[in-house]
Amino acid sequence: MNKARKILVNVCRVIFAMTLIFSGYVKAIDPLGTQYKIQDYLSAAGIGNILPDWIVLAFSIGLAALEFSLGVFVLLAIRRRQSSKVACCLMTVMTLITIWIAIADPVKDCGCFGDAIVLSNTQTLVKNIILLGCAWMLVLYPTECMRILPKKAQWIIINITVIFILLSSIWSLYYLPPIDFRPYHIGANIKKGMEIPEGAEMPQFETTFIMEKDGQRKEFSLENYPDSTWTFIDSKTIQTKEGYTPPIHDFSIEDRKTGVNITSQVLNDKGFTFLLISPHLEKADDSNFGEIDQIYEFAQEQGCKMYCLTASGDQAIQRWIDMTGAEYPFCNTDEITLKTIIRSNPGLVLIKDATIIGKWSHNDLPNQDEIKKIIKEN
Repeated sequence: MNKARKILVNVCRVIFAMTLIFSGYVKAIDPLGTQYKIQDYLSAAGIGNILPDWIVLAFSIGLAALEFSLGVFVLLAIRRRQSSKVACCLMTVMTLITIWIAIADPVKDCGCFGDAIVLSNTQTLVKNIILLGCAWMLVLYPTECMRILPKKAQWIIINITVIFILLSSIWSLYYLPPIDFRPYHIGANIKKGMEIPEGAEMPQFETTFIMEKDGQRKEFSLENYPDSTWTFIDSKTIQTKEGYTPPIHDFSIEDRKTGVNITSQVLNDKGFTFLLISPHLEKADDSNFGEIDQIYEFAQEQGCKMYCLTASGDQAIQRWIDMTGAEYPFCNTDEITLKTIIRSNPGLVLIKDATIIGKWSHNDLPNQDEIKKIIKEN
């Protein structure tokens, strides 16, 4: 009996630890993505504008560090009693949150594994219930976890683990995530990412019309739409069936001055095109604008196009122009799309024939020699 219990506890320990290590690491190397997901939860709860961005970002880094470190501590049986109690508390809170998510469905993707693995809200709840069960086993029988390291060496591993995961987040913030799980990774073709395979199941929608006649209101569908004696009041459309959604489904570029959609023009260009990405120019870091202007001048010399894609309004764009002397054209693109393309504000993307061949943070912009080398290789 004791042997079977010991095996069960250690199986739970490995499952719990490996899940938290993976979950914590993918969050840690994409702290901005974690921040965006937490802000989605806060907005769904009606408190999205209460906390400033830096607090949410700090919380996202702290959460990732907690998950990763706790996973390492449980795996190596470091501070077994304390680690198991913290693990149980963490999973209790997470399970309660996912119960709310599964019922209310405020966000489609929980974000527990970042962009690496996307789970539905129901799948997330099942996962957390299993992990909560594993955590309870660790709380009930902490000494059954086989100790791997001597007690004196545990503090060394604790310090190394915490420092490593915090430095991973800081590195990813300053540069870019070392592993890109998003559909706009280097080597991805944007046009192919937007394609829908032949025969793929399409989403289905149902539209209901609210009509009024003689003071009485009724709802009608397209099949039983009434005659002209009824007055139209409102309509609502709901999705009745999920369908295939391409990895890239919201990429669109609109010229700011003319209002013309130039998405096809940009993606069908056989040459090299630089895209300066800034979801919000009013929040963009302007410390490296001189290097950005040099890249634009170099692009002109080489016959390459360069556009600034932003979701900001005219006032913010004009302020950026006045501040940096920018001469490159500005285009409008969806904010969420821009945040997905690159985790930097601003960030630089180089594409050729719709394929992404380079991505840089504003802290690590390429010089002319680097760009020439990339162009030569491609």
